[in-house]
Amino acid sequence: MTKIPVGTGPLAFGDVVAVARHGAEVVLTDEALKAIAEARAHVDDLASRPTPAYGISTGFGALATRHIHEELRARLQENIVRSHAAGSGPEVEREVVRAMMLLRLSTLATGRTGVRPVTAETLAAVLNAGITPTVHEYGSLGCSGDLAPLSHVALALIGEGDVRDADGNKTSAKQALAEAGIQPLTLVAKEGLALLNGTDGMLGMLVLAIEDLRALLRAADIGAAMSVEAQLGTDRVFAQDLQELRPHPGQADSAANLRRLLKDSAIMESHRGPHCNRVQDAYSLRCSPQVHGAARDTLAHAALVAGRELASAVDNPVVLPDGRVESNGNFHGAPIAYVLDFLAIPVADVASMAERRTDRMLDVSRSHGLPAFLADDPGVDSGYMIAQYTQAAVVNELKRLATPASVDSIPSSAMQEDHVSMGWGGARKLRRAVDGLTRVVAIEIMTAARALDLRAPLRPGPATAAVVAALRTGVPGPGPDRHVAPEIAAAVDLVRDGSLVTAAESVVGPLA
Repeated sequence: MTKIPVGTGPLAFGDVVAVARHGAEVVLTDEALKAIAEARAHVDDLASRPTPAYGISTGFGALATRHIHEELRARLQENIVRSHAAGSGPEVEREVVRAMMLLRLSTLATGRTGVRPVTAETLAAVLNAGITPTVHEYGSLGCSGDLAPLSHVALALIGEGDVRDADGNKTSAKQALAEAGIQPLTLVAKEGLALLNGTDGMLGMLVLAIEDLRALLRAADIGAAMSVEAQLGTDRVFAQDLQELRPHPGQADSAANLRRLLKDSAIMESHRGPHCNRVQDAYSLRCSPQVHGAARDTLAHAALVAGRELASAVDNPVVLPDGRVESNGNFHGAPIAYVLDFLAIPVADVASMAERRTDRMLDVSRSHGLPAFLADDPGVDSGYMIAQYTQAAVVNELKRLATPASVDSIPSSAMQEDHVSMGWGGARKLRRAVDGLTRVVAIEIMTAARALDLRAPLRPGPATAAVVAALRTGVPGPGPDRHVAPEIAAAVDLVRDGSLVTAAESVVGPLA
């Protein structure tokens, strides 16, 4: 397996996903190890001087005014890790912890933090061994970075705390390191602070969310196309010349997807001509490119911010090439926190529109000839009536999750850290929102597929027919009432793993 190099430049989005989600291994480059060693020499020089230097020979935060004598400095570095590992609540997902570890390693590799090469090498070894420190849901204020979550990672590096091994079994860090042949670290001046003072948790969750949302917005376009087709809507509004009157790039991409997905549909052709009075569909059909496109443009902005963060060295203090060690505010999570909150808004809105399209297919007064709730025998059967309830419940949750976390700073550390980003909280709620959107889109596609089947003998277009066929591997076609929850779960899995997008793309090529 090719290892992801760390230290030759900013990590790519795909590198983060490969390591975090798929278990790819990493390797520190020679350039990174050289830069780390050079910065460490500057720290050692400062540590030997009588003049206090923050994070090297002083306390931390509100305790920065105390000068720490040389014989206590190793204890100082271990104590900051132990005391700051104060998380609480459920365990954070493995992929989030691995992303956080990788991004901290990337910052160490810049040679701006002042750690020793062995410290970076140990973090890389733990990552490659598949050891995942136990990190908890609560503890980070997003400033000075993700202190508590990163402290739990650092705790494992010194052989303390709990971890999960490569097989997912919970064990002690001491035992896991021993079994992997990794020597626990003994921290020296500056290293404890350097391991925990970064925005890596919230950035890792942002990168993973961007990856997921790129795929989900393609799936949302598929759901919209199937709904337009199933409800005998018009595709004339998606014409390129109409879309170009409002030149938002995301809107153009979404409309192009809809045109390709609806191409050669016998259902669409069945109601063209002078006798068709469907000149204007409801907004949830007609305005799909505008909403899905705005979501895409928001996502593009978030990706721009994430790319800048991947090129950053976030620590305080930092070691500059001329040997200066300077305090700074780059650990503040505001840039990431804002876009994490921002993304939760279009996630909620795209889901809200999908739920409205679903509801139209189930309402006999608006579905243009489809049976009530797409039931086999309405009254005896309820069809997908309650599947829409589930959608609505999720959408309600998504609207609550769209409330920003970043506007609610709570001062800490005796007012030294008097304004914080709450970016970790924004990242946690965005992860829940992405999961919710996945479920809403899955239920729309499941519903639209049944509606398309009920339009027989008319056939959907080749692309949407391929999606229906892929869905039918896990979700049966129309018939008497069945246990619906397993069908929803199967549809969610097919959206989440990309199977339905792949099915459409097998006909029309890559979607935008």
